[in-house]
This record gives sequence, structure tokens and C-alpha cells, in this order.
Amino acid sequence: MATNEYEGVLKKIEELTTNAGQIQDEVLGEILSRNAGTEYLRGFLHGQTEKQLFKKNVPIVTYEDLKPYIDRIANGETSDILLAEPITASGTSGGQPKMTPVTAQVTKNCELFRRLYESPVIKHFGDINQAGKRMELMFARPEIETPSGLKAASVSTSIYNESNFRTILPKLYTSPIETIFCPDPNQGLYCQLLFGLIQRDEVVTVGSLFASTVLRGVKFLENHWQELCYDIKTGRLSNWITDLGCRNAASLVMKPNPEQADLIENICNCKSWEGIIRKLWPKARYIGCVCTGVMRQYIAELEFYCRGLPLVSAFYACSEAICGINLEPLCKPCDVSYTFLPNMAYFEFIPVENEHDESIEMKRNDEDTELVDLVNVKAGQCYELVVTTCAGLYRYKVGDVLMVSGFYNNAPQFQFVERKNVILSVDQEKTSETDLSKAVTEAKALLDLLGFILTEYTSYVDTSSAPRHYVLFWEIKGKEGNHCKELDPKIMVECCSKMEESLHYTYKIYRKRNIIAALEIRVVKQGSFEALMDYFVSKGTSLSQYKKPSCIKSEEALKILDSRVIGKYFSPKLPL
Repeated sequence: MATNEYEGVLKKIEELTTNAGQIQDEVLGEILSRNAGTEYLRGFLHGQTEKQLFKKNVPIVTYEDLKPYIDRIANGETSDILLAEPITASGTSGGQPKMTPVTAQVTKNCELFRRLYESPVIKHFGDINQAGKRMELMFARPEIETPSGLKAASVSTSIYNESNFRTILPKLYTSPIETIFCPDPNQGLYCQLLFGLIQRDEVVTVGSLFASTVLRGVKFLENHWQELCYDIKTGRLSNWITDLGCRNAASLVMKPNPEQADLIENICNCKSWEGIIRKLWPKARYIGCVCTGVMRQYIAELEFYCRGLPLVSAFYACSEAICGINLEPLCKPCDVSYTFLPNMAYFEFIPVENEHDESIEMKRNDEDTELVDLVNVKAGQCYELVVTTCAGLYRYKVGDVLMVSGFYNNAPQFQFVERKNVILSVDQEKTSETDLSKAVTEAKALLDLLGFILTEYTSYVDTSSAPRHYVLFWEIKGKEGNHCKELDPKIMVECCSKMEESLHYTYKIYRKRNIIAALEIRVVKQGSFEALMDYFVSKGTSLSQYKKPSCIKSEEALKILDSRVIGKYFSPKLPL
């Protein structure tokens, strides 16, 4: 990005955030003026475009409410069922069969958004596009063609398919396009790491879309570094890489380099891999990946591997809408706030009450609550996000809960809190992602003191016995090569008790009444969560967009973890 363009984008951010209220009204007005005549909106607005009528008559919806309309378009009916603008493609969420319309305006917004979220990063780290290359782990999934001929793909795959991206790829990234579109994720990952190591002196940033994918890359490297070094030393690609695209891409750049191979081998052949990312890519300025939300659990392990390199979560977006940017990329991951951009969608917010205020009474219905506009949210309050977009989503519940952390000019800044769902429940208690994360954080502090890291966790409710109980699967590793078998069982029992003490009031009341049995932690062997990821990827999830489930609901996924359990521990006492 040229200096003049960069300064212009920063000025644009100032204008957007200063005039947030006016721009929001303009965005809604434009969406309604274009689409008031569509079948969907006509039933509520009768051709009118007034904001108050929209807020009064158009219902708050979920994907299941809109799915029949989207399916009709996918099956060949005209797009004016939902929107006036022609649909150019269909987006999917994480490789799952959840399609949303994509239009030319959506693509245009994505390109503007990229310039907006990159500007604060450039301000703090310099123009990395001019300084060197990005070693970014990227994975595309095959497009699906709908009966009407529309191409359906994940958001990331659509970006990788754009001609602009393919043009800049060789200059700005270490990974050839063939490795990104490799149908075997493991072959693609091996080759992307190989190309990143070959070009290690040019790499100025390392990353992926999510923190979990960066860690997957590091762990894969731990298991394959000797083989990678041999390939670099001989200039020949390993025989198990059979994908022709990857082999052809490698043949264009690979040549014997024993010096480089020996250097990498000396770095990797050490007792502790603390700071390994910084050692392998010494010119890297930061690690770029989403570290907020469910990805928070990976921060400690990532910090161990990058030791001192900033972890930068540059933006907040979802499959349904583009939302906000991080204006302070140097802040700690736990302090990240996203400043919402009022030109990307029309945003509304459902106030969210505390579910654990020493009462188990049912809370208010969302439909009875008046939604709050973007500029009228209150600092410190939590809200569920609702969006209206240029792609035919009207008053759509994204499912994310956010907390207002402050304002930049007149635009609110939000911290991601959780997905709006209950992940664990035995009776009437409701345990959310945030509840579970807080309890795990308290408990794993006991491991930190002994030189162990909790690398992964997930949960489920065991219904095989009465009363039922919460089960946590934990994968643990030692900072200095210690094996989790060296852990004192008493410490794991303490972790169980600490978790129960850290859970909410309702849970503890139910435990004391024996409605819920003692919490259990099952320690699994190293690589168990990689096997879980492999399972979901084999079912169609893109490796770039994989998010480990906070709660296991698939019987097959449960079998994968249960078959790798090496220790079971229970809380020995009732929580205080």
C-alpha cells in the first residue's frame, strides 16, 4: 500500500467512525430502497422504506428462517426473492452446508475492508507488503455447484479464487496457489511449510486465519522437520507428496541447499521449542491470526512458540457480515477490541442479561426486547449481534455475544464474549463457552506452576450414568519436554475441584443437591485433537476455517477422543 493510499485509508477510518450514526441510516436506507420490492421484504414493508416501519415489522431471524428462501434461489428461482442485485455466488460457513448469497457489492466491501483493517497494522509494523513475504497457512475446499449453476464455497476459498489474489500471491506470499488448493490438507500443509522454510529469510509475518491453524502448522512441523530438512538438503520433494500441482510447484523452485537444511536442523533439534517461530523466521514482525473468542484457549501455547512476537487479531468478521477492525494491533490478545465500521452493514443489538444472577428463572424472550442501534449501545453492556446486509440478510441473528469496551469517535468498540449458545446442561443450569473458559483458565493455572501447558480442551455431558455429569477432555504437554504421564494425579484432581469452584452459582447449587454428579477430566494423549481436526476436515470442513467444538455432539468425534484417554480424574468434594 503506497504512503498516500495508506494515509487516505486512515483518514477514511476517521470519517467513518466520526459519522457512524448518519452512515448507518444511509446504509439501511440504501438496502431498503434497493430491496423493498423483493418477495421477502414486500410481505413486511409493502414497498415502504422507512426505518421505523422496518424496525417494527421485519422480524428477527436465524438461518433456519431464511433457509427456504435461499434454497429456492440455489435451486434456480430468481434472486429477487431476497434481494434485487444479482447473486454472483454463494458463501458457505466453515465448509458446512449453510449458504448465504454473495453479490458484487459484497466482493467490493471485502476489498475495502482489507484495506481498512491492514492500515492500523501498517501504522505499527510498517508496510510488510514492501518488506518481504507472508508465510500464511491457507487451505481451500472444492466449490459446490448448486442446481441453478451458482458456485458455493467458503469465504476463504472465494478469496483465494479471485484473480486479484492470484496475481499478488507470488509476490506477497510464500505458498504457491497449488498448495492452497491441494485436495489433501496434509500434503498442502507439508508443502506450505516447506516453501516457508526455503524462503525463511524473506518472511516478515507468519499466520493463518485462526490461531488453531497456526498451532496445527507448528505441531506438524515438530513431527516432520527432519523430513523437511532432507527435502531442502537434496532439493527433492518427498515421495508421499503425490499431488501433481504441489510437485510441479516444487520443481520450479527446489534445488539442493545443504547449508540451509543444516541451519534449520540445528534450530529444530533442541530440547525445548520455546520461541521456535522466531528462530525459524527471524525477520517475522508478528503472528497474524484470530486469537479472540474460542481461539483464546490457544494464546498461551502460541506465546510459548513465538516468545515475544506480537499476536495480532486484525479484524472481526463472520460468514454473514463484515464487522470491525482492531485499531490497536499491539495490544494483548485478551484486551483486543474491534471498532465497528458503520458502512459494512446495518447493525442492531439485543441486550443480553446475566444468566447466573443467583436465580434459575427463565429470562426474557428476545422478541420482547427493543433492539439497540449501533451508536446507542452502552459501555460495559453485553449484546447479541443482529445484522442487515446488502446480500439479503435482514435482521439476522449472527449468534455472537459482544461487550462494549468503549468508543472510538462515535463508533463503539466491542470485545468478543462468546457464541450465543448453551454448550453444557444437565438439568436447568446453562453453562456457556465463557463460563467454561473461565473455569478452565482458573484450573489450568495449577498446571502452569508445574511447567505444563493445557494445549487443547473440549467438553460433553456424560448421560451414561445417573446423575449425569460434565466431562472435560484435556490434552497436556510439558514446556521442557516433560510428559503428561509425569503429572501427579493429585494435581489433576485439584484441577477438577478448581473447575467446579469456578463455575456459576446454579451449577454449584445443582451439585450440592446431587442433580449433577462430580465433574470429570479425561486426559488424552498427544495428537488427539489433531486426530479430531482430521476427522472434521475429512467431513468437509476447511482447515483454514476449522474451529474445534467447545462441546462434542458427534458420536464419532467422541469415540476419537475416548479411544485416546490415558487418565480419568474426578472432583472429590462439593464446590463451595
